[in-house]
Amino acid sequence: MASAPHCDLKYEPDFLVTEKLVKRFDEAVAVDEVTLSIGKGEIFALLGSSGCGKSTLLRMLAGFEKPTSGRILLGGQDVAGFPPYDRPMNMMFQSYALFPHLDIWENVAFGLKREGLPKAEIQQRVGEMLDLVQLGVYAKRKPHQLSGGQQQRVALARSLAKRPKLLLLDEPLGALDKKLREQTQFELVNIIEKVGVTCVMVTHDQEEAMTMASRIAIMSKGRVLQVASPEEVYEHPANRFVADFIGNVNIFEGKLSVDEVDRCAAVTAIGEIHVGHGVSGTVNMPVAIAVRPEKLEIAKQRPAVHHNLFTGKVKEIAYFGSYNTYIVQASDGSRVKITEANTSREEVSNITWEDEVFFWWHDSAGIVLRD
Repeated sequence: MASAPHCDLKYEPDFLVTEKLVKRFDEAVAVDEVTLSIGKGEIFALLGSSGCGKSTLLRMLAGFEKPTSGRILLGGQDVAGFPPYDRPMNMMFQSYALFPHLDIWENVAFGLKREGLPKAEIQQRVGEMLDLVQLGVYAKRKPHQLSGGQQQRVALARSLAKRPKLLLLDEPLGALDKKLREQTQFELVNIIEKVGVTCVMVTHDQEEAMTMASRIAIMSKGRVLQVASPEEVYEHPANRFVADFIGNVNIFEGKLSVDEVDRCAAVTAIGEIHVGHGVSGTVNMPVAIAVRPEKLEIAKQRPAVHHNLFTGKVKEIAYFGSYNTYIVQASDGSRVKITEANTSREEVSNITWEDEVFFWWHDSAGIVLRD
């Protein structure tokens, strides 16, 4: 997966903090004691499936929902009790909410006029924002005369024109088709970073979060299960849910057979699996081992490896252009997913349906999940 090109940047810590934030709707708990710390200038993603609480959390940050309990600190000030119009932040919705009867210039200027800013300052800010999103030449067009991606940039320009301390994005690219969404992800990140505004975005799209965010919070049932960089979340998931939710993964159930400081092993239905890290557990305790499909190798000939080498029969093959996917039925009947990059246009795999194959992976490819 692609990862955020800006994830190595350092951010001023604790700019936006939530402390044990809770939101209940009658007896249902939508957000359950969420504590987060987001740095100034960071692009932070709330990622999870529908109903996990991410949108409710965003709406509490914006002031559209009042917390049942907990605090929201922005620059050290508790804003949990402030109405939306008194918070130094702006929210951009999936629908963009542009005014169809106003041209682009007037759409961007709308909030500034409501604040009563001088005409000269409004003129300057709107011009700067339209130049930033590269839409200055379209200033007199109406929203319906622009493409979806252009409308999205107008909505962003309007949100940034008021110079908010915090920018909230609710499924910012959800209305765009796949190709335009991928292109716009990078544009959006570049614009946000140029302005230097702190950004919290909600998305259910894994690739969007992995591409745009410096850090990601994975949510489920109102709780945050892991907060980390895209690389950390993908390569070192905190638990089974995160491993299964982010990308594709093979999970092998077993019992711990070896546990040392720098390595461990588990007996599973397909055989003993070796892992290049310890778990500080007890022998025979139940564990699950996660291995990403691209970490596996596959061949018809037996390789010169000693650990994590298994056999199976190819049941499915799918061609995705940049890679092939194989579904192999292992000796215990389980189905193992393997992806193999297509590195040459002329290269043709000699593996086909029903072939008996070997598949294997390095000790460092697996990670032990304890819950």
